[in-house]
Amino acid sequence: MKKQYHIRVLGEDISVLSDSGDEHVETVVKYVNDKVKEIQNTTKTINTVHVAILAALNIADEYYKVKEIKENICQQMERRSEKLIHLINEIRQ
Repeated sequence: MKKQYHIRVLGEDISVLSDSGDEHVETVVKYVNDKVKEIQNTTKTINTVHVAILAALNIADEYYKVKEIKENICQQMERRSEKLIHLINEIRQ
């Protein structure tokens, strides 16, 4: 069941619905706010829309890098599993 959360990002109060739990929502909000602060500290822009876009791009970049790593690991596991199955079948014969 989704619960309503009142969060603050980029100085804006926002209501969101989530069924992920309090701790998860807090972790995500903290992560986004940390990314926003990182952008604000490394750029001279004060435009909140630009900061939000840059933070979103950085988060998306991290996501796709992690996704690629996960896919590579899954492919490696699949190859190793197939190799093990092949070895087991050879031993049985």
